[in-house]
Amino acid sequence: MFGKRGNDTGTLARPAPAAPPVAPAPVAAPAPREAAAPPKPVKSNAPPQQAAPASASAPAAAKPRPDSYYETKSKIFAALIDTIDLSQLARLEAEMAREEIRDIVNDIISIKNFAMTIAEQEDLLADICNDVLGYGPLEPLLVRDDIADIMVNGARQTFIEVGGKVIEAGVRFRDNQQLLNICQRIVSQVGRRVDESSPICDARLPDGSRVNVIAPPLAIDGTVLTIRKFKKDKLTLPQLVDFGAISPEGATILEIIGRVRCNVVISGGTGSGKTTLLNCLTRYIDEDERIITCEDSAELQLQQPHVVRLETRPPNIEGEGEITMRDLVKNCLRMRPERIIVGEVRGPEVFDLLQAMNTGHDGSMGTIHANSPRECLNRMEAMIAMGGFSLPSRTVKEIIVGSVDVIVQAARLRDGSRRITHITEVVGMEGDVIITQDLFLYDILGEDSRGRLLGRHRSTGIGRPAFWDRARYYNEEQRLARALDAANVEGERGL
Repeated sequence: MFGKRGNDTGTLARPAPAAPPVAPAPVAAPAPREAAAPPKPVKSNAPPQQAAPASASAPAAAKPRPDSYYETKSKIFAALIDTIDLSQLARLEAEMAREEIRDIVNDIISIKNFAMTIAEQEDLLADICNDVLGYGPLEPLLVRDDIADIMVNGARQTFIEVGGKVIEAGVRFRDNQQLLNICQRIVSQVGRRVDESSPICDARLPDGSRVNVIAPPLAIDGTVLTIRKFKKDKLTLPQLVDFGAISPEGATILEIIGRVRCNVVISGGTGSGKTTLLNCLTRYIDEDERIITCEDSAELQLQQPHVVRLETRPPNIEGEGEITMRDLVKNCLRMRPERIIVGEVRGPEVFDLLQAMNTGHDGSMGTIHANSPRECLNRMEAMIAMGGFSLPSRTVKEIIVGSVDVIVQAARLRDGSRRITHITEVVGMEGDVIITQDLFLYDILGEDSRGRLLGRHRSTGIGRPAFWDRARYYNEEQRLARALDAANVEGERGL
């Protein structure tokens, strides 16, 4: 048996056998590690959610370790599990447990006479501590703030998104079972499970990062784990202006839209920054308003003092107890909300959200997957039809027109950058057609030598939006007029 450390601490070692163990040879204290430390975030002009294209500023993928490293790690890990007392480990604080594991692993390395450098030993110590106490090979990726997405395709292949581009990361898991164990550790923290009987699961990390797991037998080549990471420092509209996602005048108009309680739908494709933009808009909600959020996985991080966060629940192993998004939105109406915010509208709950917007809960917001404002309106109609509502098409369109004030379209361009491409008002109906008018548009003008798309935000020349009276009610009409005038001037200069 290895790692029996006598009577000095002995908190993690299992009881000694009848024969006295051989005292391990002392191991020299390893030198401070630099090369193996988690890479520092790369300073760039664009964060993960509003990233510029990968160029010289994008970090290269980490170099994969040789197979011999993983073979040695497996042998040491097996010896550690045979030696350590996991019940005692669970009672220790994280830092103390990490130090105990490091001491035992050092003993095992010394007795087994594994040949490795100090740097390799430090790498292995960090990896094993992460395996036992954290999320294993994911730990060095999770601490990097320049990574937007982590995509694990089985135990041997992991990709990350940095600077809007997807590259392969030099990490892998010991085997598929270790990957599945880490996924189960993640989802169990929010009271969910993933296994053969329930192979699909949505969850979140403690910092709000979105997690999706799909396990065998649905995932043929091993468990697939996808993590949409959130930045530690939440983005604001002024930062989006700095990154070129929107012009200063457009940002002012978005701020006024959030302030004057317009009903807003944020539309966009996967990874376009819808949730980031929704977080930005909610910063302009007054602090005396009661806000209720409904999400599949709680991601929104509102700063107001009076926020109630609700989350859906999947069915249990007997197929019972499911709480859907529609159940949450219905229940919101009984909780005296002033604003209802739905993290992502995917189905019939859109009808309940529209009803809430149209019955005294002005300023409600939600996000929808769609490629343009017009497609967003069509998707809302389709989702209402999916819910089995036998309403005439014109009636459904009238409900949409009476509920939605503004559609904000976000897009992820082919160079990896995110842009707000439309700020569009829903103004009414002509016959059976919903009429919209664009306030702001984004035009792509060309491409630079590094492959980065060049473009500009421009006003369409509308001087009096449909929400003008609402802005006047909140004493924001002068600021709105100045922003529109400045946008028109900039648009004329750009022509």
